[in-house]
Order: sequence, then structure tokens, then C-alpha cells
Amino acid sequence: MGGRKPTKDDLSAFATEDPNAIDDILPTDSSGLKMLIVGINPGLWTAAVNAPFARPGNRFWPSLYQAGLTDHQVDASRGLTASDEQQLLSRGIGLTNLIGRATVRADELSKEELRDGAAHLVTRVAQLRPRVVAIAGITSFRVGYSQPKAIFGKQDTTLIDGWPDDVDLHVVPQPSGLNAHYQVADLARIWREVWESIEE
Repeated sequence: MGGRKPTKDDLSAFATEDPNAIDDILPTDSSGLKMLIVGINPGLWTAAVNAPFARPGNRFWPSLYQAGLTDHQVDASRGLTASDEQQLLSRGIGLTNLIGRATVRADELSKEELRDGAAHLVTRVAQLRPRVVAIAGITSFRVGYSQPKAIFGKQDTTLIDGWPDDVDLHVVPQPSGLNAHYQVADLARIWREVWESIEE
């Protein structure tokens, strides 16, 4: 955990081509991985503090807490503590990104990058074998998996070449504060539905 709020100069330094701008949160033994949450790519604030969905105003952590998936509201704005990470891992929740490169906005990513990232995710899911994958962002999902008519919710994974039969896939809304259509309570309900689908 960095402990310091990043400055404007800090942020600009993270707009690089580094394909691994932040670390994944994944268990050393993937057999206990229940839900893999996949962001599209890190923003500059997230890269600066090495923590997913870290920008103040992002609804990810408040909605995860309201859904009951964490026992307190995580503040990732200056990085995650070891206990924050352990809380997620102990519940079988992991986090990664479709693309590791940090940008100001997701629409800076090319179609080719999204398709490469989508293909790479299929390979990783086949190795990690979570019970369910939740990708946060419908527009990037549509491009990455060449499914222009895809809608939120559970996906037909037979349309994705190589996707493991025993891993469900959901697409959920982007939790960025820029997405005015989905407030914390809406996102919390969606996270709860995805989590409960594992237990059914």
C-alpha cells in the first residue's frame, strides 16, 4: 500500500505501453478460485497505486461491500492492504484485467488490443478454472469477443472458441463513476446475483 495520494505528475508517468501496469490478485493455488473479476484495463490512478478500481468515485468497492462480498468497504485509493487482498482471496475472489496497459480511458484501446486480450483471457481461464468469470464492461466485451449484440448478464460461452465448459461467464456494468446508468445499489444487486449463481 503506497499510502500517498498520487499527483497529476505521478499519473501522467503511468500512461506508458507497459503491458503489466498493475499486479493481479490471484491465489497461489487456483483450486479455491470461485469468482474471477475482470476489469477492462487499469486507469492511471489504479496503475499509480497498484490497486484495481482505485480511483476515488469508482463504485466497485462500495458495491462489492454492499453485496456482502467484503466485510468492510475497502478504500483502494492509495493502494490495497495485505489484509484487503487476503479477504478477497479467502472468499475465493480474484481480480485481473482484459488488458494490462494503463490508459486515461478505456476507449483508447484498439480493437486489436481488445481481441488479443480477450483471447489471452480464454487461455488464463482454462488454466485457473474459476467457477464464474465476471467481465466489467459490455462495449469492450462486444469488441473483444466479436459479439456486437451481446447484452449484460450470463453469456453463451459456446460462442467463444476455447472457453471451458464448466466456467460460467457474466458481463456486468463498468463501475466507473462516469457510468451514470448504474449506481452502487444496482451494481451490488448484480454482484450478488453473480455470486449466488455459484452457490446454486
